Amino acid sequence: MLRLDGVSTRYGQIQVLRKVSLEVRQGELVCLLGGNACGKSTTMKTILGLVRPFEGTVEFQGERIDGRKPADISRMGIVPVLEGRRIFPDLTVEENLLMGAYLRSDQVAVRQDKERMFGMFPVLADRRRQAGGTLSGGEQQMLAMARALMARPKLLVMDEPSMGLSPLYVNRSFDLISRVHAEGVTILVVEQNANMALAIADRGYVLQVGEIVLSGRAADLRDDPAMRMAYLNTARKD
Repeated sequence: MLRLDGVSTRYGQIQVLRKVSLEVRQGELVCLLGGNACGKSTTMKTILGLVRPFEGTVEFQGERIDGRKPADISRMGIVPVLEGRRIFPDLTVEENLLMGAYLRSDQVAVRQDKERMFGMFPVLADRRRQAGGTLSGGEQQMLAMARALMARPKLLVMDEPSMGLSPLYVNRSFDLISRVHAEGVTILVVEQNANMALAIADRGYVLQVGEIVLSGRAADLRDDPAMRMAYLNTARKD
């Protein structure tokens, strides 16, 4: 569904990504892992058309999209859940949800999807008339995810879903991501929390200073000695 092939990007004279190649297949949940300033967010911005590579290609469903405008990429079905949630604080929960469907004209289906989101996220149904900015961090994460699903994404791209959440809500957030994936949504999760991401992912990639240094099945990455020492803070004791 999504393929990056040898993608390199830079900000001015500073190169950030170095020949990054990765793919997300239909129906998969793939995680992109790494620490701060390793290039994860730049990779996401490149997929969304906010950053243009100076070499390499980005393809979505077999069509090249590097160089396309972000709005065009969104219309093709790539929908982000951005770091920090980015909900509209003065709009109600229900109004925030409807903003996710602003490109859709099928109003009957939009109303049906809205009620489906309230069924999937009952806490949002309880707060449908409440201003988004009054929700807790975890509730705002739910709202951001539900708003993205209102766009009926072909690919959901999530940037640091655990950022700023309490441990309890981190667990709930990843449980929700897993539930959404189980409904057939293809997902790319960009995340620092390797333990949580690998627990729900099919496959993973690890970025280090703008380069992919590890990749493979999530279960294999969890057992990789280098991964366990560098990112999982554990070492196998034989």
